[in-house]
This record gives sequence, C-alpha cells and structure tokens, in this order.
Amino acid sequence: MPVYEYVCQSCRASFEAYVRAWGEPVSCPRCQGTEVERQVSRFAFAGPRGSVPSSGGGCGCGRGGCGCGH
Repeated sequence: MPVYEYVCQSCRASFEAYVRAWGEPVSCPRCQGTEVERQVSRFAFAGPRGSVPSSGGGCGCGRGGCGCGH
C-alpha cells in the first residue's frame, strides 16, 4: 500500500495515510475532515556508503539497510 502525505483544509494538520485504492476516501485524524489535499511526495536517493548528496543532507533513508551508513 502506498503512503501519501496530506494537509487537511479544515484544521491545516499534516498527516500521512495508507491508501489501498485510487479514489479511496481519506479523512483527517485530528478533526475527521474529508477535505484533504494530497501533497507532492519528496523522494530520497541513497548513494554508496560514505558519499554525500549534493544537497549537503543525509541520504534520507532514515531506517538503515540502504548502505548509506545511517
């Protein structure tokens, strides 16, 4: 199941939700509002161990196992 990022139009809360099927209704966990906007996902790329991405940040994997040394 893909995880999507949303912002609630009612309370402006940001949250993530698992979505099983396209068009599945999503509601805000804070206020239960159904007017939510899916955000553009940011992708992370991992390089070989010891390499530093050109943005100067980490590899973005956050969970290890990707070979970046985190």
